[in-house]
Amino acid sequence: MIMDITSLILALFIVYCFCQCLSSANNTITSGQYITDPHTLISPNSVFKLGFFSPQNSSNRYLGIWYLSDSNVIWVANRNQPLKTSSSGTVQISEDGNLVVLDSNKRVVWSSNVTHNIATNSTAKLLETGNLVLIDDATGESMWESFRHPCHALVPKMKLSITQKTYEKVRITSWRSPSDPSLGYYSATLERPNIPEVFYWINETQPYYRTGPWNGQIFIGSPQMSRGYLYGWNMMNDEDDGTVYLSYNLPSQSYFAVMTLNPQGHPTIEWWRDRKLVWREVLQGNSCDRYGHCGAFGSCNWQSSPICNCLSGYKPKYVEEWNRKNWTSGCVRSEPLQCGEQTNGSEVSKDGFLRLENMKVSDFVQRLDCLEDECRAQCLENCSCVAYAYDNGIGCMVWSGDLIDIQKFSSGGIDLYIRVPPSESELEKHSDKRRHKIILIPVGITIGMVALAGCVCLSRKWTAKSIGKINSQRQGMNEDQKQVKLNDHLPFFSFEELVNATNNFHSANELGKGGFGSVYKGQLKDGHEIAVKRLSKTSGQGLEECMNEVLVISRLQHRNLVRLLGCCIEQEENMLVYEYMPNKSLDVILFDPAKKQDLDWPKRFNIIEGISRGLLYLHRDSRIKIIHRDLKVSNILLDGELNPKISDFGMAKIFGGNDMQANTRRVVGTFGYMPPEYAFQGLVSEKLDVFGFGVLLLEIISGRKISSCFDHDQSLSLLGFAWKLWNEKDIQSLIDPEISNPNNVNDIVRCIHIGLLCSQELAKERPLMATVVSMLNSEIVDLPPPLNPAFIKRQIVSCADSSQQNHITQSINNVTVTGIQGR
Repeated sequence: MIMDITSLILALFIVYCFCQCLSSANNTITSGQYITDPHTLISPNSVFKLGFFSPQNSSNRYLGIWYLSDSNVIWVANRNQPLKTSSSGTVQISEDGNLVVLDSNKRVVWSSNVTHNIATNSTAKLLETGNLVLIDDATGESMWESFRHPCHALVPKMKLSITQKTYEKVRITSWRSPSDPSLGYYSATLERPNIPEVFYWINETQPYYRTGPWNGQIFIGSPQMSRGYLYGWNMMNDEDDGTVYLSYNLPSQSYFAVMTLNPQGHPTIEWWRDRKLVWREVLQGNSCDRYGHCGAFGSCNWQSSPICNCLSGYKPKYVEEWNRKNWTSGCVRSEPLQCGEQTNGSEVSKDGFLRLENMKVSDFVQRLDCLEDECRAQCLENCSCVAYAYDNGIGCMVWSGDLIDIQKFSSGGIDLYIRVPPSESELEKHSDKRRHKIILIPVGITIGMVALAGCVCLSRKWTAKSIGKINSQRQGMNEDQKQVKLNDHLPFFSFEELVNATNNFHSANELGKGGFGSVYKGQLKDGHEIAVKRLSKTSGQGLEECMNEVLVISRLQHRNLVRLLGCCIEQEENMLVYEYMPNKSLDVILFDPAKKQDLDWPKRFNIIEGISRGLLYLHRDSRIKIIHRDLKVSNILLDGELNPKISDFGMAKIFGGNDMQANTRRVVGTFGYMPPEYAFQGLVSEKLDVFGFGVLLLEIISGRKISSCFDHDQSLSLLGFAWKLWNEKDIQSLIDPEISNPNNVNDIVRCIHIGLLCSQELAKERPLMATVVSMLNSEIVDLPPPLNPAFIKRQIVSCADSSQQNHITQSINNVTVTGIQGR
C-alpha cells in the first residue's frame, strides 16, 4: 500500500515537471521551457493558438499561429524550411535569447534572429491579438514581434509600414500554393510615404496593382473601400523617423477580420462575428486593374469596347500594335502643348484642361501646398505639368511625367484634369457653348409658340376647339423630342430609316410582343442589326413608358444591361432602338423542351450571375440609383454567347442618392414577380427587385414558369412548391432534369437557398443585391436559413396557357395593381 502511494506521488511529480516544461503559463515560453508537436500555446482570450500544423494535402509540419482552427493560419515561422517528420518539432528559447524552432536532430530550422540588444533571459508570449512577442525579462521591452514580420495575412493591430529615410518596408507575401506556405510569387507593400498607397507585386519587382493615394479615409483608386466591411483602416505617421503605418481596427471585440494574399495574388477578406465566419470575399479585379494596362497616357474603362483609349489630345504610339489590342506602348501627344500665352491678332490663346470624372489618378503623383483654386494655376504655370487633381483629404496633386495606370470607374474615384493645347481647349469651350445653345433655342421657340398661340386664341376663338387637339398632339410630340435631346443627346432615327430597316415592320421580322407593342428585327444601311420596339398607338401608357425608358437607360452602361442605340418620336410613332440580341429572351429558350437542352448548369449559372451583377449596378454602382420594378424572365435578353442583358426599363423608378424607399400610388408589374409590400402598399425599394430576382432564380433552376400549377389541387405557386420541397428535404425534385447532375447538385441547392432568401415574405429579411452577389460567389460561406416566401398559395387558381397574357387589376387600399401573368 505504501509503495502504491509512493508511485502515485512520483507520477504526479513527473506530470508536474512535464507541465512546467511546457509552460509556466498557457500563453508563454520562458528560458528553459519548450513546447513540442502537437502541443500549443493559447492566447488569453482563447481564440489564437501557436503550434505545429500541416497544410491541406501536405505532411510537412510548420510552426504557425491560427485563429480558432489551423485552417485559418495567419502566420508561419519556418515557411521555407518545413519539418518532414510529424511530432519532431520543438519551440524554445535559445541560449542567446532568441526564439527558435528545432527539428528532431536539434538543428535550428528557424530563429527570430535578433542580433541587436539581445537579452539572454527572454520570454515568448502569445497575445490576445494573435501577436507573438519576444520580451526582454529585465526591461519588459519587446525585442521581436511576429506582427513586424508578417507572412501572407494582415489582422487587426498588425501594421504595414514604410520608413521614408531608409525605405525599409514591412511586406506580406503569398503562399506558393494552398499546400505550400513557402514564399510565393505575390506580395504587397506600402509605398510612396509622402502620399502613401499600397502596391501589389509579382516577384517583388513588377507592380500589378495599386490602390491609389490615401486621402485620410480611403484609397481613392479603390472604390470597393466604400463597402461597409472595409471601413476601419487607419494611416499613422511617426514624425521622428518618417515611418508611415497602415493598420486595421475592429468595430468591437465581437468581430474579427483577416485579409490574406492568396497564392493567385488576390486579396481575400474574411469576416467573423462571435467567432463564426459570416463573410468571405476574394477581391478579383479585371484587366483595367492591372498596373499600366493601357500604357502611358492611356485610360482603361472596363465597361467600354475596346477597354483602352488614349486620353484627349493623344494618339497611339504604335497604331498597328494598338489596333491589335497590344496597348502597353501607350499614347503620345497628337499636338504639342503651347505653354504660356500666345497672341494671334487680338486673340490670346493658352493651354487648358479637360476634366475626366470618376478616375483613378496616375502613379507618381506630387503634392503641392495650395488650395483648390490655386492648384490649376500652379499646374498651368509649370510647362512640365501635364495634369492635376484635387482631393479634400490630400490637397493639390500634380503630375509632370508620363500618366500611367489611369482608370475610369462607373462610380468612385475623383476628377482628373488633363492639360490640353489651345485647340483642344477651344473645342471644349465651343462644345459648352453649343450645349447652351441647344438648350436656349428650343426654349425660345417654345416661348414664341406660346405667344403666337395666345394671339391665335384671342383673334380666332371659334377655331380653337377644332384645331386644339391636333396642335396639342404635335406640340406634345415636339416637347417629348426636345426633352430627350436636352437631357440625353440620344441619337434619333427617322421613321423612314426604321421602316426600311424592318421591311415596313413586316410580320416575318417580328421578334415578339410586349405589353405596349411589338419588337422587330431590323438592319441599318451599314449592315448593323437592331431591335426596334414599336409602341402601340392604342396603349394609353405607351408614350409615358417610352419617355421613362429613354431617360433611364440612356444614362446607363453595363455589360448586363441592354444598350439603347436611339429612338424615334415622329408621325405619332414612338419607337426605341436597341442592340439586337440573337437569342431573344430567356423564356424563349428556358421553357422550350428542345431549346432548353442548350442551357446546361454552367450557362444557367452565368445567366444568374450576370443578372445579379446588372441589378447591383442599377442599385449601387451607377450614377443614379434605379429600381427596375418589372424584373421577369421575358425581360432578360440573351446575346450570341447567352450572356444576359436586363431590358425593358419603362417602369423603372429613379431614386435620390440617399433614398432607400418610396411610395407609389401606381403599382405596375407582373403577377408572381411582385412582393407583397409593393403589390398591396405601393412600397418601392431595392428589395422589390431582389424578390423578382429570387423568383427568376427558381425559374432558371426548375425550368418552370412562376405561373405553373403544383400540388394535387393546383393550389401551390412555384414559390410554395419550392418551399414545400425545401422543408421536406426533397429539393432534388425541384431541379430541372436537364441540369440534374451529381457534380452540380451542391451549387444548385445553394442557389435555391439564395432564391428562397430573396423571395421571403418580409422585405427586411431579404438580402441586398450586394450580399446576393457575394452569396453567389461563395464569398459568404454560411447562409442563414430562409423564412417562408410570399404568395405560397396561388392567387389565380386557373392554370391557363401561360402564353396568354392575363391582365389583372386589383384595388387594394386604393392602390391599382396591374399585373401580367408570366410568359
